[in-house]
Amino acid sequence: MKIRILGAAAGGGVPQWNCRCGNCEAARATPSAGSLLVRPRTQSSVAVSADERTWFLLNASPDIRQQVLAFPPLGPPPGNARGQSIAGCILTDAELDHTAGLLLLREGGPFAILSTALVRRWLNQYLPLEALLASFANPAWVDLPLDRQMLLTGGGADGPAIVELQADRKTGPRQYGLLLRAFAVDPHLPRFVTEKDAPSVGSVIGLVVEDVRTKGKLVYAPCVGALSEPLLRAAQDADLILLDGTFWSDEEPVRFGIGGRTALQMGHLPVSGRHGSLAWLADLPVRQRVYIHINNTNPMLNERGPEFHEVTSRGVRVGADGDSFGL
Repeated sequence: MKIRILGAAAGGGVPQWNCRCGNCEAARATPSAGSLLVRPRTQSSVAVSADERTWFLLNASPDIRQQVLAFPPLGPPPGNARGQSIAGCILTDAELDHTAGLLLLREGGPFAILSTALVRRWLNQYLPLEALLASFANPAWVDLPLDRQMLLTGGGADGPAIVELQADRKTGPRQYGLLLRAFAVDPHLPRFVTEKDAPSVGSVIGLVVEDVRTKGKLVYAPCVGALSEPLLRAAQDADLILLDGTFWSDEEPVRFGIGGRTALQMGHLPVSGRHGSLAWLADLPVRQRVYIHINNTNPMLNERGPEFHEVTSRGVRVGADGDSFGL
């Protein structure tokens, strides 16, 4: 399985267009022009493939056009005048920075969108994506159950083959593809959802993606509010984990004037601190551990700063656009 980080930043990217924090100013400057070293990053999205021909997106950010141009394997297949190699997109929540890119895929061919039933309902109720896209690429929308495996393969001209596996069904020894399993993480409602006492099961999920042939296993969890039991179980036998690194500290959003809510109140477990994600991630028996969905205010983006060195010295990577892995 090949994994490519298309975008490693949280909503707004780095630099964010309306921000002059130190990180954003450093990202706008050349590396030699300032005291910080911050690489620009686009908004959070990942591409995975079992064969390097058929690719699935894990979330579709508003920067998807730029990301596809930066990674040609997602574009028209060799020898084709038009087309795409994106077979589908798996959504982990309904947030705009993870879903707005679907509109930019409207010009492509048939593809699938996988999400929980709740995320699908919210996107149709508040942002009628399904109705809009039906007039263009007309993607097939597939409800993604929790804690049940789906087999994703390249399929044919009508789109990918997506099969829900029964507990007693085994994949053949020569079969290729990706096994996908969604698991629940701490629930969180997007800001645009105005329902009182809205249901929360399936509002935010993590993904386990396993290569059928190599058994390489990716855990992808870009929005984590707590180290819940499903995440802890999923991470134990992973080969690579891409984890929410939005904020360094709980008070960071308030301190930078992002709003009146702390990181935890926004549904993001901070990186630092005794109960932060780094203390857990650093001791996790996983070969490759990477932070993604990093907010522009997070000091660990500064590669000359103590926060960056604290993370990397503990064997964890601060993710960046273009980082690639093979499992």
